[in-house]
Formats: sequence, C-alpha cells, structure tokens
Amino acid sequence: MTRRQAIRLGAVGALGVAIGGVGLSQTGLPWGESATAGARLADPEALRSSGGILAVDLVAAHHRTSIAGRDARVLAYGESLPGRTWRVRPGDRIDVRLRNELDTPTNLHTHGLAVSPRGNGDNPFLSIDPGESIDYTFQLPEDHPTGVAWYHPHRHGTVADQLFGGLYGALIVEDDDVPASSERVLIISDITLTASGDVAPASQQDVMMGREGRLLLVNGQHRPLISARAGDIERWRVINACTSRYITFAVPGQELHLLGMDMGRASAPREISDVLLPPGGRADLLVALSPGTAEVQTLGYDRGGMGMMGGGLSGSAVLATLSVTGGNAAPPIGLADERDAPDLRGATIAGRREIAFTMSMGMRGRMMDMGFDGRAFDIDRIDQRVDAGAVEEWIISNPTPMDHPFHLHVWPMQVIEADGQALDEPTWRDVVNVPAQGRVRVLVDFSRNPGRSVYHCHILDHEDAGMMASVEVG
Repeated sequence: MTRRQAIRLGAVGALGVAIGGVGLSQTGLPWGESATAGARLADPEALRSSGGILAVDLVAAHHRTSIAGRDARVLAYGESLPGRTWRVRPGDRIDVRLRNELDTPTNLHTHGLAVSPRGNGDNPFLSIDPGESIDYTFQLPEDHPTGVAWYHPHRHGTVADQLFGGLYGALIVEDDDVPASSERVLIISDITLTASGDVAPASQQDVMMGREGRLLLVNGQHRPLISARAGDIERWRVINACTSRYITFAVPGQELHLLGMDMGRASAPREISDVLLPPGGRADLLVALSPGTAEVQTLGYDRGGMGMMGGGLSGSAVLATLSVTGGNAAPPIGLADERDAPDLRGATIAGRREIAFTMSMGMRGRMMDMGFDGRAFDIDRIDQRVDAGAVEEWIISNPTPMDHPFHLHVWPMQVIEADGQALDEPTWRDVVNVPAQGRVRVLVDFSRNPGRSVYHCHILDHEDAGMMASVEVG
C-alpha cells in the first residue's frame, strides 16, 4: 500500500520509541520470550442494552492481572483488561455511573459517538477527582451510524498515562445487515512494564515523539492464539487503543474485506491486503477463513521525526496467531451491499477555516511549544466559534516533520481531499491522518449537538502537552 492509499484510508504509521523500564530484556520484556505467548484469545465480556437503555457501573481503578505470564499492576475499568464491550443500537441511551478510584483525576469520552457534549454528556471538560463519581448520559439519535466506537478517559493532562495504563473498552453500535458466522472484537493496545510489573512512566522523549509500548496486546493478552473454523466468514471489529502507535493490520493468507473505518461505512465492501489505523482508529472487517496457521500482524510505516530526535518505524510485529482448522475453504464474500453514505459536497458551505498543528524545538532539544496555530491548549479559551446548523470546510495543515492524527469530537468529518488528491466517494472519519508537510480538507456538519467540545492530536502524549483546542457550536 502506498502512502497516498494509506492516507485515503485515514491511516498512518509510526516510529518506534523505546521508553524507560528497569532491567528490560532485548525483547522489551523483563523476562524471556518463551513466557510471552500461547494464551487463547478471549473476547471482552459484553454488556447489551435492554429496552433501549444500557446501564453501566464503571470503576476506574488499579488492577492486578497477568500479562505474558507475569504479574502486572495496571489500570482497568472494573476487573477486566480491556473493559467490557458496550453493545447498543441507534436510538439507545447509555447511562454510566463512573467512580474514580485512581490517584489522579479522570473522566470519560465515548470516542466515535455523535452525541451531545453538554452537561454530563460527552463533555471533555468534566473532571472527576479521586474518590468521586459522576453520572453520564449519552443519547444516540435514531439515525446514528452503526459501526465501531470505543470509550476511554479524556481528562486533559492525564489522558496518555491512563490509556497507556489500561483504561479502554469497545463500544459497538450494532446493525443487522452484515452476514457473518460470528463476530470478534480485537482491541490492540501497547504497554511497557518495569521489572516489578508496574507501568513504566513516560520520559520527555516520549512526550515529544509519542510513546510506544514494548508489549503489544490484543484484548489485554500478548500474542494470543485465535482459533477459528475453516469456511466461516467472521466479522472482526479492530480498535487501535494504543496511546501513540500506528497499526498496519494484516493477516497474510486470509481474505479480508473492509466494511468501514471509524463510524464510516464504505459504499460497498472491498477486498484489502492490509489497513492502517492511527491511534484511536477502527476497522470493520469481514474475514473469509481458509485452513492453516497465519500470523495476525502489524506492518511498518515511517511517520517522520523531530530533528535530532530522529524518526523511524512502528516496526512490524506479530499481534496474534490465527489457527484455522477444518477442511473447507471459505466461500467467496459476495456482498453487493451498495449503500448511499451521506454526502456534504452539495451543501452550502457557511465558512472555511485553516487549522495548523504546531511543534517547535528549543535549546538542547527541549520542547517549547505544542498546540494548534501557535497556541497551546487553554481550557478557558474558545478557539473556534461555529454557528449551529452550519456546514463548514476545514483545511487541516501540518507544517511539522511528523505525521499527526486529527480527531474531532462528536461531529464526524467527511474527508474530501487527502495528500493533494480529491476523494471520489463520501469518506467519513473521526480520526484523520495529516502527513508531515501535508494537509487534508474535510467538511463538517454542525447541525446537531450544539455545545463546546475539542479537537486534538490523537498521539495522546501530544494532546496532554497542549496539542488540543476547543470549538463551540451555538
């Protein structure tokens, strides 16, 4: 896949950044590789809505678990890593009581949902102190898109540490129109543990480059075994829950069809060899299973670097082993599911804005400035004011030497141009990669969800360092 094709998929790659740890082996673990693989993959336990309501008691707390055969002290929602999968339908309401048993403030973001940012909705400005709790309500409209979302903390200044520590879970808005024998949720994350099993802290270099954990996990497990039956067609919901790492997802030897990315559904499924996911990005796939053993992989991609800090790849790695047994090859995926995605290109454009990522270096490589348009995030400042009901064109430029993934809360973006090329069909994303020295153009419909929210770099170390801004619609 070319760089241009990757960007057209709203995807990017990453550089490898090693972060601190005590006594780490060359495998990136404080123990040998022989102890790191072989567990059978478990899907996260699911919570389903009933009568149009999903009620969730959520506790953010420290948690002891086994990772790669070793005792680890991580963060988790309740007693599971990742948190339980929430399954809802368009029109449902999600009621969440979140209790904070951490040592730092937290809150909750339903990444991918187009819901209200006001009050106790998807409000990134809420802060829940240690020992406190809050009741959230997320009301999905009747015509909410179906697809793959997820939930994670979004309290500015603590987001990267809390996600890296283990606070994340899947959120599926279900449909009934995709035939599949079964469904899997695959949440990819990364983490670095010290020799004592604690989560390794971030360094200054991690903040500048975006940390990448030395252990890659799928549903909280290191290199698990996925067992499947030949001839089945499975639906895989893949989520990149890494703090900064970019995942190029591939399963060589198996037939993959892309149904959609983020909450955007393609007009028709198409066969792919791999798909690139920025931090926070998701893919909805059909997998036609043929007999044999295959490696579920992430491939490499160079996203640049900062001068003397260098650059590089999120190197290729094995995520899991897929064992497909039985004597039948999978039948062809003959989906002719043509659908019309909403298209804003014929709408009246009420305004055009240009927004630019900002990174600058000071003496001896010290980061001096990180933000948008030359300004670091200020919770008391409104950076963009938009009239309710407006459709706007945003040009997001990146004059820095690194790729950055741009995420806008609660208002989906229709990408109309990437890497200098116009896109032929409606392409909806909530995370869009902006390549180094490049730009993208998107259309945003602000007719729903008035209120105040944010856009930011989804390299979450960058977001915590100031690469975020606010937008108020009203």
